[in-house]
Amino acid sequence: MMACPHLESLTLRVPTPTQSVYREDCTQCFDSIDDPSGLDVCMQCFNGGCAGERNHASLHRALWSHPLVLNIRRSRKVVVRDEPPPKMSKLAIAAETEQDRYHIRTSVKCLDCDSELDGTNAKLVPVIDGILKANTFSRKEEVKAWEQELTSCEHILTLQQAESRNVSKGGDTHCYSCDLKENLWLCLECGNFGCGRKQMGGLDGNSHALGHSTESGHGVAVKLGSITPEGTADVYCYKCDEERVDEDLGKHLAHWGIILAEQQKTEKSLTEMQIEQNLRWEFSMTTEDGKELKPLFGPSLTGLKNLGNSCYLASIIQCLFDLPSFRDRYFRPKLDLPVVDEPAADLETQLRKMADGLLSGRYSKPDSDVIASEHSPEIPHQKGLAPAMLKHLIGRGHVEFSTMRQQDAFELLQHLFKLISRSNHPSGLQDPTHPFRFVLEQRLQCLACRKVRYTSNEQDNIFIDVPLEKLPATEGPENSGDQYKPVTLKECLDNFTAEEVVELTCSACGSKDGYTKRSLFKTFPEVLAVNARKMAVINWVPVKIDVPVIVPDEPFELDAYLSAGIRPTEEALPDEQEGSAPAFVPNQEALATLEAMGFPRNRCEKALHATGNSDANAAMEWLFGHMEDPDIDAPLDLTGSGGAGSSAAAAADPEKIEMLGAMGFGAPQAKKALKETGGDVERAVEWLFNHPDDQGIFGDEDAGPGAESSSQPKEAAGSASLPARFQLQSIVCHKGTSIHAGHYVAFIRKALPNQEGDATSWVLFNDEKVVLAGDVEEMRKFAYVYFFKRFKLEWLSMGAWTLEGRADD
Repeated sequence: MMACPHLESLTLRVPTPTQSVYREDCTQCFDSIDDPSGLDVCMQCFNGGCAGERNHASLHRALWSHPLVLNIRRSRKVVVRDEPPPKMSKLAIAAETEQDRYHIRTSVKCLDCDSELDGTNAKLVPVIDGILKANTFSRKEEVKAWEQELTSCEHILTLQQAESRNVSKGGDTHCYSCDLKENLWLCLECGNFGCGRKQMGGLDGNSHALGHSTESGHGVAVKLGSITPEGTADVYCYKCDEERVDEDLGKHLAHWGIILAEQQKTEKSLTEMQIEQNLRWEFSMTTEDGKELKPLFGPSLTGLKNLGNSCYLASIIQCLFDLPSFRDRYFRPKLDLPVVDEPAADLETQLRKMADGLLSGRYSKPDSDVIASEHSPEIPHQKGLAPAMLKHLIGRGHVEFSTMRQQDAFELLQHLFKLISRSNHPSGLQDPTHPFRFVLEQRLQCLACRKVRYTSNEQDNIFIDVPLEKLPATEGPENSGDQYKPVTLKECLDNFTAEEVVELTCSACGSKDGYTKRSLFKTFPEVLAVNARKMAVINWVPVKIDVPVIVPDEPFELDAYLSAGIRPTEEALPDEQEGSAPAFVPNQEALATLEAMGFPRNRCEKALHATGNSDANAAMEWLFGHMEDPDIDAPLDLTGSGGAGSSAAAAADPEKIEMLGAMGFGAPQAKKALKETGGDVERAVEWLFNHPDDQGIFGDEDAGPGAESSSQPKEAAGSASLPARFQLQSIVCHKGTSIHAGHYVAFIRKALPNQEGDATSWVLFNDEKVVLAGDVEEMRKFAYVYFFKRFKLEWLSMGAWTLEGRADD
């Protein structure tokens, strides 16, 4: 081996525990250490670059002048199963090492010298050892998936306990409000026993512990059956609505006569039950006659590995990259990736990497890790791509998506759209979220004077409430729990566009009779994203209900839901003067329901105002999505935070404009957003996300009241042309009692190889498993997010309609 001048001149350091070491797959594609050429890990910054045909390692070397790399190649040891494989459990994680599963070969190379170096060199040995032992991106994510990062809170740290007494009654201990003796929670503040929530415990429960907290204002409770002599237990803070850790648990329990050393754990912990529950929410992978569903391989048929509660991400990503706008925007194999300093932290790079991984077919092949035996006759599926870098990037800085807990798939879709809309799109490449945008028009009509007001709002999705009607017990299968009457998509859309009465004071005649309100489409999108809300409140807890929604398999029209706009015979309501606060009278019944659930009045009024003052369920959904708003507890303000003068001043605040500018927004856009939100920076960012095409305020036009924006009118999103024919293209389905638990999968309509003509089939994407779908009834019952694709029709000179786009484009 020849001497390398770079080895002598460079300073090499062992990776620290906080540094990311990309030693599994390339940061710019999914080529990995399992490929014949292996992966080149930079020995200076620990970037991973593929060493094969694409040779992204060489690109990194040229950009950073980092010539020394550790090449890692891995081949699997053959594993023969002679017994059924155990299910994974946090309680029994095998201490299996990488060396137990793989043959690993390494070599040190200098890319500048095009030579191999001596790996036993004293300067290289500690760095090589550090790289091989360091936690990778994927490993960090897997560890977090099993271990919740629990902390204490101010309510525990400042806990004030009532007068000490012995509360234990032996076997007679039961809930203060019912006869339950299991799933009991002890209030650490007053010593009260209350039963827990039914779905949280796996046992019976009536939420009386929550009721006690709401009535008394006490926040901290411990689950009796979970207490161990070692001092661990389930501690919950109802004020934070989070599981917590109490460092002084022994002291707090002794105050009520409960000695840790005498306790025995008799019930499963919340974490144990969550693991068991998630394992139960599995979608069928067999046909009606018990045969395994047929695995599929090839382009656009690549699975995603579950990183631990990441199925919500995988299902949304699969549906998005099935659509032409995302394929055309990010799958560009003939174009070089943009040169960036840190590929793993660049959204453009990671989305292109994901598109290449899913759509190219390069990684869609059977995983031959396990040889089938008489105990393991399963058909080999794919290994699946690990979306660890993209998940980390999407969740960075987000209070929910940065964790490894299960999340709401639809909330992720909205968050991802915001990230993509605000990112830079090179010339000639369109924002892939643009086809989702359309204009929804709301019509208000005073019940007294009959005058009307039309307002428009651009958005990229709709929520539909699914009617819940229980079937009589005799009509459902035996022992299957509550069954609900199937509903049609048309029924849901009819309800969504139905006229309703809202309690507002008329700005024209002063009548308090209220308005009728109706929302219709002013334009239709190319892709309609629909979130089906199937929620009910049981024991004060929102629970997801599985209701079959019947959606046509063939194309259908939405023409009936297009707004006709203001009619010549209608008289418009006068515009409300800027700065004046319209009267708002909250729905008293809904307000009382929300307050009974423990929400403060200010929050209830805000939620009802934001959701059209309709009902408690819609307002509750809004509350759950806006709990972190900085002004959530401020009184409802309909004046724009002080009227026109203060709005103009807020819009001109240089410091706030500079803060938004640092986030990538132009000064005119920042001024407009601050004016619209009364100077609140957080709300201004949200406004900018929702109005990406608004050009903002230019010049001195924001100088005061009455100033008009000079921004040119932009073309409305979507199209009002008819017919508006849509067809169901993909569905995200969810099994579980809560959208924050359970399991997500995607069903996507695909034109598979060897299919004739326009024939399509439904394909199930269940994490890494990609199979020809079997039971479509699961799609109906567990559907949560729908993606409908519009057919584009053009009128030809011969007077006939021709199909420009197909659902399987």
